[in-house]
Amino acid sequence: MARALRLTKPAAPDTDKRALILEAATRVFAERGFFAAQVADIARRAGIAAGTVYLYFRSKDELLITLFDRTMQDAIREGRAALATVDDPAERLRCIARLHLERLGRDRNLAVVFQVELRQSTKFMARLSATRLRDYLGLIRDTIADGQARGVFRAQVPATLGAKMFFGALDEMATNWILSDRRYTLADDAEAVVDVFLHGVHAS
Repeated sequence: MARALRLTKPAAPDTDKRALILEAATRVFAERGFFAAQVADIARRAGIAAGTVYLYFRSKDELLITLFDRTMQDAIREGRAALATVDDPAERLRCIARLHLERLGRDRNLAVVFQVELRQSTKFMARLSATRLRDYLGLIRDTIADGQARGVFRAQVPATLGAKMFFGALDEMATNWILSDRRYTLADDAEAVVDVFLHGVHAS
């Protein structure tokens, strides 16, 4: 009877298998580094045969790109939903900063992949910067442009430049969190980043 039950147990949906492989890839890339990692390592971590990985992903490169795309899609969707309920431009920046750091702070392995492994290849960076990252920066740029239109932010600062500086500050906080020996909550840096961005460091 037990054997019969095992034989008739339905297989996991394809979406579940893809998610399992991506989760394993995130951990393996973070632990071993993208270039040192092998598809066999990922399959072993996922508890499946190496050939099964290729049923869902053509290559190790595609796994990394899919990880980036999936995470950025979630970030853009979550960001748009959150910003739809916030009107004040400064508060919108706080919302973006908090969501950004909370997302990476929830999964250290994912943060390592994003902050370290994706930066190892100019090919990856050029390709990925031209797609989802551009859309993500657009959320920040539009928030800054809206604040400028309302007279809340200085109009002399190009909105695109401001968006890149804001993203760069959040990016550096995430990288520092990964490399630091000290353990702390990454999202706690959000308010300080926004404060410096909005008010600078000048005493007056």
